[in-house]
Amino acid sequence: METEKVKCLIIGSGPAGYTAAIYAARANLSPVLYEGMQPGGQLTTTTDIENFPGYPEAISGTQMMEDLRKQAERFGADLRYGVATASDLSKKPYIVTIDEEKNIEAETVIIATGATAKYLGLEDEKKYAGMGVSACATCDGFFYRKKIVAVVGGGDTACEEATYLAGLASKVYLIVRKPFLRASKIMQERVMNNEKIVVLFEHNAVGLYGENGVEGIHLVKRMGESDEERYDLPVDGFFLAIGHKPNSDIFKPYIHTDEVGYIITEPGTPRTNIPGVFAAGDVADPHYRQAITAAATGCMAAIEAERYLLG
Repeated sequence: METEKVKCLIIGSGPAGYTAAIYAARANLSPVLYEGMQPGGQLTTTTDIENFPGYPEAISGTQMMEDLRKQAERFGADLRYGVATASDLSKKPYIVTIDEEKNIEAETVIIATGATAKYLGLEDEKKYAGMGVSACATCDGFFYRKKIVAVVGGGDTACEEATYLAGLASKVYLIVRKPFLRASKIMQERVMNNEKIVVLFEHNAVGLYGENGVEGIHLVKRMGESDEERYDLPVDGFFLAIGHKPNSDIFKPYIHTDEVGYIITEPGTPRTNIPGVFAAGDVADPHYRQAITAAATGCMAAIEAERYLLG
């Protein structure tokens, strides 16, 4: 297998990966960045980004990632297509396999592989992506002011998203598969005490409908053991809040993660349990998951990599 030696390897191409590349390139670390399955990351699936400082007129996720990419290239970052398929972080230099056909031996590694929002798996979720279907209320909620929306999920995230959306929308339906909420007591109370939120227990979303975007949901309601009722519920937006899966599987044998798979870093830093290996962005962030926080940790990871190499 072909082997290449690099000083700084960055895996992932969202705000975290690209920002790390900008900083690492300007520090003369000659970073090599592999863009992964979805160049630009989760942001390329959202509509306009209105909450990133410095864009008063908003910007599309795809355009913002293209701008970051060009900025990294301008300073000499080597950006490549390719997916990290395996790793050996047991000793230095660290080895990451790309597309199962090439080994990169790296002195420092920045893991910025992001997380993937979980979807129900309906064909309609793809059909209406960016046209009423969203997996991030803080990103897209603003577009649904005074409109009717639905949130799918029964945990803390779903309750948080429903509460957040209730501050913007005229009405929020919380669609819960089980006859109860899994969320913490305080989140449950917030939802139940909010007059704008209607909780639909024992409901499953089985499809969406609409001409030029989501206009409603096909629902199935469980009625006792064997009975069910099918009906359509008109809504303007459909938000998924059934969790995220961090893209950390290939590093798990070496890197500490929590039970969901988020990489655990030293508080306030992007340092992992392995010296010279850093994690930035959503792969290490179960709490905020914003473009701006991802970019910030990408910057921190590059600065840490530079300091580590100076030793």
